[in-house]
Amino acid sequence: MNHIELMAPAGNFESLQAALDNGADSIYFGVEQLNMRARASINFTLDDLEEISRRCKEKNVRTYLTLNTIIYDHDLSIVKTLIKRAKEAEITAVIAMDQAVIATAREFDMEVHISTQINITNIETVKFYAMFADTMVLSRELSLRQVKKITEQIEKEQIKGPSGQLVEIEIFGHGALCMAVSGKCYMSLHSHNSSANRGACKQNCRKKYTVIDQETGVEMELDNEYIMSPKDLCTIDFLDQVADAGIKVLKIEGRGRAPEYVAKVIGCYRAAIDSIADGTYDKDKVISWMQELEKVYNRGFWNGYYLGQRLGEWSKGSGSHATQKKVYLGKGLHYFPKAKIGEFKIDAYDLEIGDSVLVTGPTTGAKEFVLNEMLVNDEKLKKATKGDSVTIPLDFRIRASDKLYKIVENKVEV
Repeated sequence: MNHIELMAPAGNFESLQAALDNGADSIYFGVEQLNMRARASINFTLDDLEEISRRCKEKNVRTYLTLNTIIYDHDLSIVKTLIKRAKEAEITAVIAMDQAVIATAREFDMEVHISTQINITNIETVKFYAMFADTMVLSRELSLRQVKKITEQIEKEQIKGPSGQLVEIEIFGHGALCMAVSGKCYMSLHSHNSSANRGACKQNCRKKYTVIDQETGVEMELDNEYIMSPKDLCTIDFLDQVADAGIKVLKIEGRGRAPEYVAKVIGCYRAAIDSIADGTYDKDKVISWMQELEKVYNRGFWNGYYLGQRLGEWSKGSGSHATQKKVYLGKGLHYFPKAKIGEFKIDAYDLEIGDSVLVTGPTTGAKEFVLNEMLVNDEKLKKATKGDSVTIPLDFRIRASDKLYKIVENKVEV
């Protein structure tokens, strides 16, 4: 059976830990500038590289630094600094699309992965980049039939990367899609002077639009006002076909997502990949996984272009269609390791026995559980309110930076 590496997004240490705790084989992340989530406020810094590497090595998880934006002359010194520090921290590989980044990574003898932004759609392009890279992300617009043809040709022609191993093919498996060809879009640049290709997309395509004939003034009839906002990609219901296509790496999109998103999505895909390997993948499990995936951020799901079905499945509204949402309750105060009890201060809303709760933090990741018992101001009560101190039995350590949430139903019209 073809082993699939499950690659998780990590936008901060909370999401990184959530990925590690839920079975990721590898993680990808950005550092400050020059990645496709550069505008996000949760990017790592250069000084975080050693800690990222340390945590991942403990779990035998590979680490990939994304340097996949357009690069200008004034960026070249930054590129060199980033790659040099990544090499020193023993980061596994660099994800790149610019030749300058690729060349610099090879100069420092770092493994290179070709980004989807290069748009690899055929075997001849694979052969060309095999001179520089061991792993390649194919264009998002390919069908599984086209993907399989490429992987079969790699095997048949024994196309090898710089490491001497056969080139590995990676595809996107879950998360946001956009109108652009594999991410290359200029709409945000033209409208807001903020380039998506420099990691600064304003996502104005996600808004509600009408279309008017300028000659007649007639507004055209549209089935959906969100005509440029596709649903999210989801492959878990045909993951057996994805595996059969010969891919080696399944990439989960979401470096801008919350840690509970990473925990839930990685957990589901880990279970799905493992079930394919042991022959227990079936319809009932798929239904259960889909229900879990619907609980966290999504714009609705479709299968992208992989199955060659009808194109253009658009989101029916702005924002998330998640069936659940988190409500902030309070923050961590202290952990008592001998008693295995965590103490929290309630800053907002009520907490009751039977609630589904979530604890997030840079070292905690995202831990979700049902509250079965607690002490409120040292009394055994069923309800806590704003201002109360609560202690909860926990089998994981919390810290003062941790946050406590309640998970509640989210009613969304779709």
